[in-house]
Amino acid sequence: MQKSQRLIQMIMKINAKKSFTVKELADEFGLSSRTILRDLQELSELGIPVYSIQGRGGGYKLLQERLLPPISFTEGEAIAMFFACQSLEYFSSLPFAEGADSALHKFYHYLPEDVKSQIDRLKNKVMFWSPYRWMSPGVLQTLLQAVMTRRAVAIKYKSGSGVSERNIQPIGLYASSGYWYCPAYCFLREDIRQFRADRILSAELNESIPCREDINRMNLTDKPAKGHLEQTTLELEMTKKGVWQLESNPRFAPFIRRNEDGSGTAAVRITAEDVKFYADLVWQMGKEVKIRGPEEAIAYMKEKAESVRQLYL
Repeated sequence: MQKSQRLIQMIMKINAKKSFTVKELADEFGLSSRTILRDLQELSELGIPVYSIQGRGGGYKLLQERLLPPISFTEGEAIAMFFACQSLEYFSSLPFAEGADSALHKFYHYLPEDVKSQIDRLKNKVMFWSPYRWMSPGVLQTLLQAVMTRRAVAIKYKSGSGVSERNIQPIGLYASSGYWYCPAYCFLREDIRQFRADRILSAELNESIPCREDINRMNLTDKPAKGHLEQTTLELEMTKKGVWQLESNPRFAPFIRRNEDGSGTAAVRITAEDVKFYADLVWQMGKEVKIRGPEEAIAYMKEKAESVRQLYL
């Protein structure tokens, strides 16, 4: 076996182990301990974070994250990966630390010069824009880790009623309009709730709470059942521009009914507890969308309008 092949196989072997000894590797590869030590030294010089364990038994282990073996990509695949990472550039915070930037650098660095030139010519000519919303990268990373390892999270959450402490079991993470959202089972409310990541002041994995298996089986395409909650109908009247604005929102688009002149109406069935949430979405449309009912939504919009008017007295 060539030395390069042996080193690659060695990376794969130690990557799969929590810890290992020189003798274990020597036995597996049929080599002397001295040769294995030289190979480990060479891997370390190449940037593989192998370090020795002090104390009884000794041995070695990989520092921090495990490493993947080398993977071959075609030029098209590498360019696709480059732009996949590039699409995240305008998010203020990501749940995987510097991983995207690091991967982007590696792909670009090893591309042939002619492919680099093609990518350089596309810079600032292909963009994936997202509104800038600041939030804690540490919170996002904890939530993502909880999803991957199926663990609960203790959070401090800031809402309109103040700051509360609760334990949640995250179902997943998704981004919309620059915000990160985390649907999760709330052990305090004993129901599924949606948490906006920028309102989570702190988040820590909580090993003391056993996770529910039925929640583990859920994903972001599963809609929580709300049939047992009080229902109401949000009635909307839209100008032509209002139709254009709302038809890109999946919460409203299926319910829009167009008139011959391009204006439209919509009747969206929602829970009573979500009235203010939907009204806030409509508020962003300004005069292009008018709420016709229910009365609670109209009253809420009047309060918002009055509070804005007071600013300009």
